Amino acid sequence: MTEQPATDAGRTDDRDDPGASGDSGDPGADDIAYDVPPGASPVECAYCGRPFESEGLLALHRERAHSSVITDDERTAYEEAHDAESGQLQRFRLKALAVLVLLYFGLLMVYAVV
Repeated sequence: MTEQPATDAGRTDDRDDPGASGDSGDPGADDIAYDVPPGASPVECAYCGRPFESEGLLALHRERAHSSVITDDERTAYEEAHDAESGQLQRFRLKALAVLVLLYFGLLMVYAVV
């Protein structure tokens, strides 16, 4: 007789049971209860019911989690959201690089004076 590892001994969820994943019928769906702040108006995924802060985040989620079933309009929304987020990420990287360069040369100048 084999024993389960100690980490699985107190497990109460049924991740191995494909029928235990909720009402959606999707074996990959999660049964996580999301904590949405009061007064917020999130947009929900039509495929899994997960709430998102904006339409852009929802579009990114749909392509990553439900790419085999999304429509052409949803794929176009994903491409637009991806392009917008890529631009934001590029600006963040440039700002972070600028801060690091300024910090490096600032510390170098302080070291040279001391």
